[in-house]
Amino acid sequence: MKTNPASAFPATRLRRNRKADWSRRLVSENTLSVNDLIWPLFLIEGKGKREPIPSMPGVERLSVDEAVRAAEEAVNLGIPVLALFPHTSMEKRDTMGSLATDPNNLVCQATRAIKKAFPQIGVLCDAALDPFTSHGHDGLMDGERILNDETVEVLVRQSLMQVEAGCDIIAPSDMMDGRVGAIRAALEEAGHIDTQIMSYAAKFASAFYGPFRDAIGSSGALKGDKRTYQMDPANGDEALREVALDIAEGADMVMVKPGMPYLDVLHRVKETFGLPTFAYQVSGEYAMLAGAIDNGWLDRDRVILESLMGFKRAGADGVLTYFAPVAARLIQKL
Repeated sequence: MKTNPASAFPATRLRRNRKADWSRRLVSENTLSVNDLIWPLFLIEGKGKREPIPSMPGVERLSVDEAVRAAEEAVNLGIPVLALFPHTSMEKRDTMGSLATDPNNLVCQATRAIKKAFPQIGVLCDAALDPFTSHGHDGLMDGERILNDETVEVLVRQSLMQVEAGCDIIAPSDMMDGRVGAIRAALEEAGHIDTQIMSYAAKFASAFYGPFRDAIGSSGALKGDKRTYQMDPANGDEALREVALDIAEGADMVMVKPGMPYLDVLHRVKETFGLPTFAYQVSGEYAMLAGAIDNGWLDRDRVILESLMGFKRAGADGVLTYFAPVAARLIQKL
């Protein structure tokens, strides 16, 4: 940024614009609204069940009827989209992730129930196999190798089934090559021309996913790691290539995941492509902040809003965050 040498102290006093609340609001460069929030929900079997997740203080797994209650809360708060993730017990998992393509799985049940009760809210469904596989990976396996093309075929079937249940946004999170194009082609062929795709275009092989794997029941199942398909945390240029490919294949929106450790990637993606770009404030980010808040080390309200504003400042059009209902209430008070 160039500095005008004539604009020196005392002619320029930057604190003038900070002197009062009205002035700070007047010159604010970024805004955070309820419209920026996507609320992820975890689903469990049963009725009337709310099951705390120890590694994510304040977050619970919800039975389908309780997820509908959460949807009502989201509607009342003005949160535009819910993202659904199932907890699958080990006895219902297999090497093929067969439950992923079962039209009566938890995600499809919850999607139908939520859209019936509140058709005005958006529902985002994750397209991936890791919540359903006994080995905890996002793809089918041949020995130690993740099978790309065979996995994509299953993801296409899973996506079509979710859309039939009422899903508005398909979000492929598996990081298989070519899956966005295959899903888009299948949606078009089936007449689902208005279904949106939000691709996890830059999803890194991160250590910040641990609590999420606890939440969906994959932490004990995962064998090995996901570095052959999720991205190397050292690579930023490669992230832009991934995003470019997904846009060419038909993605309407893209996501960078995790969020806070990858703000530079988020900024580059938005600056380069100008597409609606989202960040996922993942489970590990949430757990760190929630743990510090619970210990009294951080001011809850301020740190939640500041962390979300950081994503907006970096270029995000919206954020998937477990703080969504809390943040929505805080924003309404501003």
